[in-house]
Amino acid sequence: MILHICGAADWAEAGEDGGYRPPSLGEVGFVHCSDFGTAHLPADALYRGRTDLVLLEIDPAKVGVPVRWEDGAPQHPAGVRFPHVYGPIPRAAVVGVHEFRESEGGGFRLPGSLAHR
Repeated sequence: MILHICGAADWAEAGEDGGYRPPSLGEVGFVHCSDFGTAHLPADALYRGRTDLVLLEIDPAKVGVPVRWEDGAPQHPAGVRFPHVYGPIPRAAVVGVHEFRESEGGGFRLPGSLAHR
């Protein structure tokens, strides 16, 4: 499974037919995703203070488009690579939607339903 961070309203607006198309798909040609061990990295860097986020849990075998593990931009100093989905994400590929909030001590952590996978 891979994960994608987005606003709850953005996910709610995703069309049944065309699937979920975040702005990055048009801007860079892919949807930014993470795995269970790296979702906190982009969340901490880009989404501090947001209270409307969800994590889409995506089955890459169901997206029907290429999924490539590539360097982030900027490249992570430890060489961490991230899954990029090269097309819209069909609703059928999303097997779970989980609230994603900063912890009380600061920083993002996976919700309890995902933390032990």
